[in-house]
Amino acid sequence: MDASISVNDGSAAARMDSPIRREKLEVVGIVLAAGSGRRYGRPKILAAGGRWLKSAVNALADGGCAAVWVTTGAARPPIPAPALELYVPKWFHGLSESVRAAVDAASTAGTCHTLVLHIVDTPDVGADVVTRLLAGHSGDHTLTRVSFAGVPGHPVAIGRSHWPALTRSLTGDTGAGNYLRTHNVRLVECGDLATGADIDWNAQQT
Repeated sequence: MDASISVNDGSAAARMDSPIRREKLEVVGIVLAAGSGRRYGRPKILAAGGRWLKSAVNALADGGCAAVWVTTGAARPPIPAPALELYVPKWFHGLSESVRAAVDAASTAGTCHTLVLHIVDTPDVGADVVTRLLAGHSGDHTLTRVSFAGVPGHPVAIGRSHWPALTRSLTGDTGAGNYLRTHNVRLVECGDLATGADIDWNAQQT
């Protein structure tokens, strides 16, 4: 089974596949949330009663993304509007499967020139960070990433011309990391807006 985009609001009908919306999807935001959260102790998509997920969706939607998709796998909770679910059947092979599914889905939306990859476990990253990222992004030939006090973080904006090579580079649990490390990436400092802290362990929660 290939990855599929669905409306998932928790109802029985929610898991039915729905076509990718064909309106002007120039920028699509992806919340990478399919993993089991082994170090955290449970899937992070479920963390804080779903508040992390809602925060990530709102950051992308309110920050300038025309559509937001959430990758799911280990857990499939209801997805907060306006996001759609992007189910990744081979999620257990690592983060790369989610990135691959996102690129494949976005490639069918001919107007999409940028993917914004975000992670679910940076709950203090808000819409202002995404807005600044996109303001510093120049379209389909560009790689742009936020940084916090000089340290690269998420989200990352990936122009369409990079997608084929990015897909070829994907392996295991590294996601887009290998590709970003070997290409010219424009950094946009956002340390004044958020910490960008990635919460890997349950004890890190406040």
